[in-house]
Amino acid sequence: MIGGLSVWLLTATASSFVNKSQFWLLALLRGLVGTGEASYSTVAPTIISDLFTGGKRSIMICIFYIFIPVGSGLGYITGQGFASLTGDWHWALRITPIMGAVGLILMIILCPNPPRGAAETHGEGVTEQSSYLEDVKYLLKNKSYVWSSLGVTALAFLTGALAFWLPIFLSRARDNQKLSDKLSDSSDSYIFGAVTVATGILGGALGTTLSRLFRDKVPNADPLICAVGMLGSVPCLFITIFLASASIPGTYVFIFLGELLLSLNWAVLADILLYVVIPTRRATAEALQITVGHLLGDAGSPYLIGVVSDAIYSGNTEKFDSLKYSLLLCPVVGIVGGVFFFITAIYIAEDRKAVQQLLGEEPQPPQHPAPEPSVELSNRGNV
Repeated sequence: MIGGLSVWLLTATASSFVNKSQFWLLALLRGLVGTGEASYSTVAPTIISDLFTGGKRSIMICIFYIFIPVGSGLGYITGQGFASLTGDWHWALRITPIMGAVGLILMIILCPNPPRGAAETHGEGVTEQSSYLEDVKYLLKNKSYVWSSLGVTALAFLTGALAFWLPIFLSRARDNQKLSDKLSDSSDSYIFGAVTVATGILGGALGTTLSRLFRDKVPNADPLICAVGMLGSVPCLFITIFLASASIPGTYVFIFLGELLLSLNWAVLADILLYVVIPTRRATAEALQITVGHLLGDAGSPYLIGVVSDAIYSGNTEKFDSLKYSLLLCPVVGIVGGVFFFITAIYIAEDRKAVQQLLGEEPQPPQHPAPEPSVELSNRGNV
């Protein structure tokens, strides 16, 4: 994690000094920024899972994941603020490395490195070794992991597309209503950032609270919460898309509701991964989920929306209308994501029970366990 954050700090800072004739270098450095971020975000949740279990883990995971939308929202606010204040967009890329340096120092001083599965094995840890290929095979057989990862991909598609296009869409909506001026255009970044921060905090806290209230009573409560969040955001997205041409304030109300419902999912999804995957394979599970989620989700969704918008646009179509119709892909993906989470709900109780049995949290049932967990139990006995 320290190495990943160091790469992120160096490349983020370096990208702020690129001039306009070196776009290729800017693209390369920003790609390396993502590499540093991914190496950190892959390992961090697994360390939290090694330190805490049960309700405490859910709370800590919630706090961790709340800061994703909080940081994203603050990025809109500080980026726009520093760019406006200095008259130079480069300064929008220089403020976050300062915050990152503080985080790096705190991590070096304070962050522990417990044994894998320490919290679930009373500090003993789980020491089995397996190859990367064996880990991948195990994960592909884990139905809860596969379907929830597809749901994460749909969620990443939505959040990536909305984060990129909504400020532009609102700016075009102002033009369409003849409301546009320099102040109101720049204010969209501030408002959208504030909405993202608020919904990230409220949604993350609400999702975790609902999970803790219903998980013991309803074994598949977590994926059902995620399904409700995804499907509940769909009508909000539809209204946002079609209301923008009539009322900007009303549009922000439904943006808030839609992002709130989507934000229910982040911490709950992280918790799902941690309790349906054995400790020694959680980092691999995080890495695969992040890779697939970004590759098929937010890495391509802004581009896809733009391509569809350009295809719709013609001399007889306004740019606002073409973007409006291309954004209809988002609620469609929201429906698909909700279906993925409903399928996850079918398998999650069984997969969670298999991990609990492996770690000795439940007594073994009299019947034979599933083939994959039995291999793990055999290995554990030989350590």
